[in-house]
Amino acid sequence: MERENDTQHLEFLLLGLAEDPELHPFLFGLLLSMYLVTVLGNLLTILATISDSHLHTPMYFFLSNLCFVDICFTSITIPKMLLNIQAQSKAIPYAGCISQIHFFVLFTGLDDLLLTIMAYDRFVAICHPLYYMVIMNHRLCGLLILVSWIVSVLHALLQSLMILRLSFCTDLEIPHFFCELNQVVQRACSDTFLNEVVLYFAVVFLGGVPLTGILYSYCKIVSSIRAISSAQGKYKAFSTCASHLSVVSLFYGTCLGVYLSSAVTQNSHSTATASVMYSVVTSMLNPFIYSLRNKDIKCALRTLCGTGE
Repeated sequence: MERENDTQHLEFLLLGLAEDPELHPFLFGLLLSMYLVTVLGNLLTILATISDSHLHTPMYFFLSNLCFVDICFTSITIPKMLLNIQAQSKAIPYAGCISQIHFFVLFTGLDDLLLTIMAYDRFVAICHPLYYMVIMNHRLCGLLILVSWIVSVLHALLQSLMILRLSFCTDLEIPHFFCELNQVVQRACSDTFLNEVVLYFAVVFLGGVPLTGILYSYCKIVSSIRAISSAQGKYKAFSTCASHLSVVSLFYGTCLGVYLSSAVTQNSHSTATASVMYSVVTSMLNPFIYSLRNKDIKCALRTLCGTGE
């Protein structure tokens, strides 16, 4: 096969979630509904945390940042897929594919790092409650968010530049609903060894290290909760981190499920369908998990919607 050097006219074909055209109207309606619920739910949570002065604390500051990232996260993939279904087209330009990879990697990394920061916030709140406001001051909170953005932007830029060095052949079909980094690398004609090394290093550094930090934080949290004598005190301490623990379990559980299943099975469409769980469903459920388990968020939402007392 000849290598394709004219990237200006190069296109990838996103095979999507279903090949049967009869399923496309149902799929369009389902994804559009999920996307609108995701945007509306996360946007309401952001507005609630901004409008209520009682929620101007580190925990809700990090939560509002997570909601913003979740909106961006789903906006990278779903609108393009909806457009392709509506236009009955599977094509995405080379530049569009690289851009999609860049921003998807960026917001995935931010999601991961924000969940780690929120775990540290809960660790300080439960294990060192008397020093919480001293440790989690405005300067540190802002610095943590800034460092997360810098690390994520640099990582996304690195992965994008690594893709740009590759040459592609005529087999440009991607069995996914978006330009997934690993799938694009596998379609290259040129040597991908360096890309795979960088990818695996990034998975360990930006996946394994934050997960280890989260697990360590919750080990300390569990130890502190067990040391509390009263049952009411234990329940109150656990309830402050239950929402975050649910979101972490959902995010990492679906991510690990997708990539473990892709390593075991060769069914690419099944892997693409499973990817909807962490790329769409998790972002959609996050605001509901926090609002349903949090009285402060519920009160702020009622006030925002004009139904509060």
